[in-house]
Amino acid sequence: MDHAADAHRTDLMTITRFVLNEQSKYPESRGDFSILLNHIVLGCKFVCSVVNKAGLAKLIGLAGETNVQGEEQKKLDVLSNEVFIKALVSSGRTCILVSEEDEEATFVEPSRRGRYCVVFDPLDGSSNIDCGVSIGTIFGIYMVKDDHEPTLDDVLQPGKNMLAAGYCMYGSSCTFVLSTGTGVNGFTLDPSLGEFILTHPDIKIPKKGKIYSVNEGNVRNWDGPTAKYVEKCKFPQDGSSAKSLRYIGSMVADVHRTLLYGGIFMYPADKKSPNGKLRVLYEVFPMSFLMEQAGGQAFTGKQRALDLVPTKIHERSPIFLGSHDEVEEIKALYAAEEKKA
Repeated sequence: MDHAADAHRTDLMTITRFVLNEQSKYPESRGDFSILLNHIVLGCKFVCSVVNKAGLAKLIGLAGETNVQGEEQKKLDVLSNEVFIKALVSSGRTCILVSEEDEEATFVEPSRRGRYCVVFDPLDGSSNIDCGVSIGTIFGIYMVKDDHEPTLDDVLQPGKNMLAAGYCMYGSSCTFVLSTGTGVNGFTLDPSLGEFILTHPDIKIPKKGKIYSVNEGNVRNWDGPTAKYVEKCKFPQDGSSAKSLRYIGSMVADVHRTLLYGGIFMYPADKKSPNGKLRVLYEVFPMSFLMEQAGGQAFTGKQRALDLVPTKIHERSPIFLGSHDEVEEIKALYAAEEKKA
């Protein structure tokens, strides 16, 4: 590989170039979506930079303490939230924002309003920051019709109505995964250029997988189908090899691995959390959207995840998502359970 020549390449498919190429397929497009996405990407670059310095900030006494001016240093998740709110409002293309960090939805003032609703978790897995585990930002985008004043109902829609979804993972490299409804593409941040480069075109999840991902610490509270499925993973009756357990506890990292290697990610309902733990709008929906676009499935234990209609912005749901065949097995176990009842 000629590294010297590579250093001067300008024919790389950057995320900006990719989005503009996609835009050119729609002659009626006004470029609003491209501008919005640009602002999300900028927010991710900013958060990536801050996350990379988080350990250092702690070493030199910054994070969560008071600085010389008497101002308290912001925790990373609060800072990330502010970064995305500002980036999204300043794009001039959004009307409603729903963040995991804010109890209420943010309605953008009319003078800066656009046609899009963005739902997001600014820093998912933030409890893992101090030990250097991958964390990330998750987002989903809806479009609002121009014919009315925006209301919460514009956001409380089933996930299948999403226009686009994605996540940015801050780990050993910074990875941005995006779907605009025509497949899934992955981009990696090149720090020397400050640009996301297309490194994983048209991601397809394997039909079957060898990895299951779940918090087994909750096993005694699980329902029958989940317990049976995990039992089958560990002690298969058909002579096949047992599946490997991989659980990071950071949804972005666990889903990213599942997307690339296949398998299943589960956060089932249990006796402690009968409605599951993950939030529908900005965790379950975007990840389910990406899984389906990559050829996988997403199931709540009762229905296709993207058919759920949320009634509150911070509503929770159980979720099983991943390879097509693995989710089929879970569905069969729930169907059998229902027949018994």
